[in-house]
Amino acid sequence: MIAKLKYFPLFLMMFSLAIPASAEETRPVNEFNVEMDIGRGGEPRRVPKDNEFKVCAEADNLPFSNLQREGFENRIAALIAEDLGKELSFQFWHHMLGYYRNTLNAFRCDVIIGTVAYNDMLMTTKPYYRSTYAFVYRKDSGYNITDWDSPDLRKAKAIGVVDKTPVASALNDKDLMENAKPYRIFRDLTMPPSLLIDDLVKGEIDVAIVWGPIAGYYAKQSSVPLVVVPTPEYEGMPDQAKLQFNIAMGVRKRDKERQAMIQEVLDRRQADILKILDEYGIPHVPVVDERAEKAKKRGAVIPKNE
Repeated sequence: MIAKLKYFPLFLMMFSLAIPASAEETRPVNEFNVEMDIGRGGEPRRVPKDNEFKVCAEADNLPFSNLQREGFENRIAALIAEDLGKELSFQFWHHMLGYYRNTLNAFRCDVIIGTVAYNDMLMTTKPYYRSTYAFVYRKDSGYNITDWDSPDLRKAKAIGVVDKTPVASALNDKDLMENAKPYRIFRDLTMPPSLLIDDLVKGEIDVAIVWGPIAGYYAKQSSVPLVVVPTPEYEGMPDQAKLQFNIAMGVRKRDKERQAMIQEVLDRRQADILKILDEYGIPHVPVVDERAEKAKKRGAVIPKNE
């Protein structure tokens, strides 16, 4: 018996070699199409090919992106890939903690289509649009909300707001936090991205104050007429609590060649990109040179590493 067991490992090895290659090919692929062994320390990682344009994206977060490539960031990615004559593909991953580490910096993809300009975790292009938070309310409510001092904002008994966002600071300053209904800062993946707008349509909240792309897109899809009004900046708030943001594309740090390549496309296709934003109802305002504004406030000297 012992003699037979002695050769058992050899039998297993020979058996494994006999398995046809097609068995590996038919192994189920998970929802996000991720090879978990690529990108870990000490192991092989993907090497970007010259003919590919591989984008980091979310699988279920419209209006930005989804698996069916129906989001406006999917559309913008396709425009850029076509302009460059490259093959477009996506690496899908939930945009939660560790997003950049598990996608861009693990070399599973090479481009972030939408990020805050000058994000210090990435190397970014120049801003290609600027968006803002927005007031959203039902047209049949009779409200007329245009700024933080609008009397109708105070009439709202339930104001939907994503917790710990800059909007919360403005509401607190106006003594309106008692009227606020908070939603999680990181989206509950069991709930749709449209949750605030859905609650507004159902009458569970009277006003939603939400990031502009979400507000504009879902208001456009709504069966009930909604009003979307971009919020003005709230005076006196610190830079990190502003309500309007420049949006850029991001690549890995030191990936200067890819950054320059994308920037050339953004420069020549700016009008086409803004047209896509308009088709999706994404509110956008003129890009502001925030670095120049900061320089004016502190003087003419700009730190070299800024």
